[in-house]
Amino acid sequence: MTTMTASAAAPSRRIAAIDAMRGLIILIMTLDHARETFFLHRQVSDPMDLAATEPSLFFSRLAAHFCAPMFVFLTGLSAWLYANPPSGPRSPRGFLLKRGLFLIVLELVFVSFAWSGRFPPPVLYLQVIWVIGLSMIALALLHKLPLRWLALLGAVIVAGHNALSFPGLEPGSLAHAAWTVLEQRGFLVTEGATRVKISYPLLAWIGVILLGYAAGPLFSMQVQPPARRRILLLAGAACLLLLALLRGFNIYSEALPWTVQADLLHTSMSFLNLTKYPPSFNFLLMTLGVGMLALAWMEVANERVAAFCATFGAAPLFYYLAHLYLLLALRGLMAALSNGEAHQAGGIGEVWLWSVAVIAALYYPCRWFGHYKRTSGRAWVRYL
Repeated sequence: MTTMTASAAAPSRRIAAIDAMRGLIILIMTLDHARETFFLHRQVSDPMDLAATEPSLFFSRLAAHFCAPMFVFLTGLSAWLYANPPSGPRSPRGFLLKRGLFLIVLELVFVSFAWSGRFPPPVLYLQVIWVIGLSMIALALLHKLPLRWLALLGAVIVAGHNALSFPGLEPGSLAHAAWTVLEQRGFLVTEGATRVKISYPLLAWIGVILLGYAAGPLFSMQVQPPARRRILLLAGAACLLLLALLRGFNIYSEALPWTVQADLLHTSMSFLNLTKYPPSFNFLLMTLGVGMLALAWMEVANERVAAFCATFGAAPLFYYLAHLYLLLALRGLMAALSNGEAHQAGGIGEVWLWSVAVIAALYYPCRWFGHYKRTSGRAWVRYL
């Protein structure tokens, strides 16, 4: 009886750790989105300008850097789990294609409206939901390759995309548009009622989702939890050691070298000031490295903490849309109370308070939807 109970609990804890990790990412993401709603008058560049960015703002923004890489990685990992259920292998192609297209439509219509409050918006920013959708479509086309090839291709893309360069492309040409979508953040459409900007260039994220898919077997029931945690810890440590080497000697992938500053705090900020758009190799070593360590920790984390995070992680897209529209409503309410003036937070501490308020307001809706998603059997809820 004890053996059966432990065996049944292991898969639950294994999957719960993924939901908990996804939930932790979502909670951190809320802070950055609250910043972009109420603290946008304090813009941050990429990489950040240390002379104009106080430590509290710098580290709040730095925390958000971990969200997109781990979310894309977990998307790939979850796709492998979908393709390899206990009942036997199945093709994930339809799953990936339909959900990828759904995410792209969601970005174009509902997410863009949530950010701007206008439809169509003056500028259509193609951001993380769009790039996850395209990455899923890319994975749908590549998933039949052997896992070792997918891992190698993902690693080559992640490590090598910074070495690519195509100077002198004619603006407006097909080649320039393709380069903008794949690697060079910028405007895809510069004229008309709605301009289109690629905020998340695609190429590096394809590499991340491939690595996530290739890591899927670690979360099969055949891998014992201690072995999985050991591999995750070693992978995370290897990423961070390679980051220390490349960044420490300013060798590769960052255009802005780190320098010794007036004190240890600002020197650390300089070292960690990495490029997100597109994500540099160093950026992905840092975020995925820490992410692997956090994923290993989630399997042995305090059950209440893990359950709290998993409440959000089990309904990620539901929360994503709900929190954006709640922030839009709060922005409108604050403007109405201020005679049409946009509310500007007095400091980053107020942004943290807004984040906590949004998380608290959506906890029970997410818990309800997570239960409904597990028990309803309706096909459409799986998209959220």
